[in-house]
Amino acid sequence: MAALMLRLAAATLISEDLASIAAGLLAAEGRLPLWAAIVACAGGIFAGDLLLFLAGRTLGRPALRVPPLSWWLDERAVETASGWFRRRGAATIFVTRFLPGARLPIYFAAGVLHTGLWRFAGYFALAVAVWTPLLVGLAAAFGAGVLQLLGRARLGLAALVAVAVVIALLVRGVLLPALTHGGRRRLAGRWLRWRHWEFWPIWLFHPPVVLYALWLGLRHRGPTVFTAANPGIPAGGFIGESKRDILRLLEAAGAPLPRWEPLPADLPAADRLAAVERFRARHGLGWPLVLKPDAGQRGDGVAVVRSAAEAERYLAACRVDALVQEHVPGAELGVFYARRPDEPLGRVISVTEKVMPEVAGDGRRTVEGLILDDPRAVALADVYLAARGADRERVPAAGERVRLVEIGTHCRGAIFRDGRRLLTPELEAAVDRVGRACDGFYFGRFDLRGDSHEAIAAGRFRVVELNGVTSEATHVYDPAISLWEAWRTLAAQWRLAFEIGAENRRRGVRPASARTLLAAAFRYRRQARGHGPAAGAPPTPERADEPAR
Repeated sequence: MAALMLRLAAATLISEDLASIAAGLLAAEGRLPLWAAIVACAGGIFAGDLLLFLAGRTLGRPALRVPPLSWWLDERAVETASGWFRRRGAATIFVTRFLPGARLPIYFAAGVLHTGLWRFAGYFALAVAVWTPLLVGLAAAFGAGVLQLLGRARLGLAALVAVAVVIALLVRGVLLPALTHGGRRRLAGRWLRWRHWEFWPIWLFHPPVVLYALWLGLRHRGPTVFTAANPGIPAGGFIGESKRDILRLLEAAGAPLPRWEPLPADLPAADRLAAVERFRARHGLGWPLVLKPDAGQRGDGVAVVRSAAEAERYLAACRVDALVQEHVPGAELGVFYARRPDEPLGRVISVTEKVMPEVAGDGRRTVEGLILDDPRAVALADVYLAARGADRERVPAAGERVRLVEIGTHCRGAIFRDGRRLLTPELEAAVDRVGRACDGFYFGRFDLRGDSHEAIAAGRFRVVELNGVTSEATHVYDPAISLWEAWRTLAAQWRLAFEIGAENRRRGVRPASARTLLAAAFRYRRQARGHGPAAGAPPTPERADEPAR
């Protein structure tokens, strides 16, 4: 029994919850007394998380960049946890014991902020004393009947293990969250994400499109032919292309751009902050500004910063080449453009209306409560709450509109609508002028900002980004569009990319090799760890430099 208790205590260092559930199942089988299962898990949990607290206290933030901590903890999560801990104090330790996924950053942040050891240990011992019997006891009670039934059915060990895993997941993922209102709302959000395909993860939504692209590669005698669609962008804009180089390409084409400046990674953070201040002074700009990594996908690392302090925090965490860009307020459209090399004019094949979601205050609930109770926002509650930062605990006045995000990226929480009704001859002509003037560009998506969607449709806009061959016709994420129609639209997009690439190949353009694409993907993955935090909550009316929309 002592040996089994030691193994359970050690297992909590890998996964506290699963080790506790396994202990409950062992107790249900009669292989371990319930009290011994609880003591073993409580001791392991207490020791392991105390070590995490001490790591934060002695090693500090630099330890987050070194394995194994870099595998488990993200600097942005610790930054958010630090703000929460400052506001709520040591009581947060008790609360987060019941929030799986929040514990590691909170306990590490408590150490970084030099919370008193005995104070931390006291709160933590109390939380463990409540949490561990509850989790182990639920697993034992819930699993006893099922395991007994399976034993009578004489199922093999593999079947017993599989059922034990299912029980563990149900206890951890369903039964425990259902004990609180916030947990029940998060369960509702999880169900909503699976019911509506627009929230599906990439690995679930994209396989049919990927298989079709592979077939197109066989048909065109080259799986990477599509990379020749944009000879003026490395690998056609497959992944990790430099935003700085693309902005220079747009400048040469005479595109209307927000003002911008590179921030090289080899400069100290203080020098990069000074460069940001010089940029503001030179162009007469106030706050906010946009900071973003030079190579980024799907809005990763993009931040709207509203003060020198926010910019300083971002640049201290950002370890890659970055850009500072003028913030363009207003509305945003994603406009997908394509032109065959033998055609004098290109065409717009997709227009996406990007809507920044809001919730309305009632003078009673916090921003977090409003998000969790919203029928749509609850599906992306974690995304919105991370963007709000410290503002999540604020109680908005009755009727106050609170914008949840300010970055027009679907995975960051923007709502996408089919905006083809906004496609006018003026918009198509203006985009075509820019597209034709960009040397070596034939296929990709422009992100446009203007005073309103109607102003953009009239051709009055600025180009905030240009995305290459792997960008999408994002209007397909409109909830009104069926899954089949979305797949069919993206298949047609890839067919066109291969056709343009094949035509450019006949003209002498050499597609990127598969080895080059793999190297670019791995390089981007490494660089993404050094992206700055997506800091800065969207403005609230009382402190906004623009009206909430």
